[in-house]
Amino acid sequence: MRLVPIRGGSPAEVAARVARARADGGAPLVGDDRWSPEHWERVTAAAAAVAPRPGIAWAAVTSGSSGTPRIVLRTHESWAASFPVVSELLQADPEDVVALPAPPVSSLTLFSLAHAAEGGPRPALPRRHAAVPGDFADATCFHGTPQALRALLDAGAPRGLRAALVGGSHLDPALRARAADQGIRVVSYYGAAELSFVAADAGDGLAPLPGVDLDIRAGELWVRSPYVAASYADGPLRTAGAWVTAGDRAELRDGRLRLLGRSDDAILSASATVVPEEVEAQLRTLPGVRDAVVVGLPHPALGAMVAALIEPDGDLDADGLRAAAAAQLAPAHRPRRWFAGEAPRTASGKPARSVLVARILAGEVRPLGR
Repeated sequence: MRLVPIRGGSPAEVAARVARARADGGAPLVGDDRWSPEHWERVTAAAAAVAPRPGIAWAAVTSGSSGTPRIVLRTHESWAASFPVVSELLQADPEDVVALPAPPVSSLTLFSLAHAAEGGPRPALPRRHAAVPGDFADATCFHGTPQALRALLDAGAPRGLRAALVGGSHLDPALRARAADQGIRVVSYYGAAELSFVAADAGDGLAPLPGVDLDIRAGELWVRSPYVAASYADGPLRTAGAWVTAGDRAELRDGRLRLLGRSDDAILSASATVVPEEVEAQLRTLPGVRDAVVVGLPHPALGAMVAALIEPDGDLDADGLRAAAAAQLAPAHRPRRWFAGEAPRTASGKPARSVLVARILAGEVRPLGR
């Protein structure tokens, strides 16, 4: 096994290079054109330091667009074991066409390329970096983020689209209902680069997928399944025997999984520990809020101050939003600073919290109400 760094070109060109790397016995490691040259240099240097390991077929970078890159290594079998499960979720066969709006650097798209090579639905990729409706005219199914699904519906969903597999971040129930109104069955799921697919939700809550066992230990989710990755490039995963964790906090209630965010995303504000995902979930229920991302900003007295970026859904009453948030959130959990605009996200659709904090501190984000 050798890692093959791939970056640059259209999504289709990158996909072709991924296929060639696999055919030559390499493990593709796809980069993002939006990364800085310095970040890509750190990724390629980390890849070059990886000793050859038999059986490794795929690699993915988990650090998004900033921070120290961490490469996850996995075998082909760890993904192939879930191909029948994903085909069942999509109710798709080799004659179907899956729309893949995210670039191949996203593990969502990379997985679908691997699946297509082994009898999964045929991939439809954007012709250029930004997708346009014509790119997916023949699509019968979709695999991407909630943001990409919303964009596809806004542009006019393909007439033949009937199923969507959605991951990467929170799925708004209103978006699921909107898709259903157009005859599109939506299945959302939770997964991670280290764990692959873990649980799916067809509308009645996240339930573990076939072959996946879940356990909550000290509030942290641990997973046992045939889908987990082999290791990080620079060391082992966090394991306990056959169990693996990616550090997500969660609860299990009546067989359904409730996610509470990453332990390292927690905001320590004065004497309170604030979980961003819990505050975000409350903010999304308020009028005029399409999505919300919560972060901690440095504060000399509090340690960190809770701040919220709101992605508006039409007209937004800033004063009304603050009042509604105050009525629903405990004082320590209420955002003290508010911003409006589009949240920066990783290629997989997750909020890029460190990027957002840097932009706020640099004065690049518009305060709410201005």
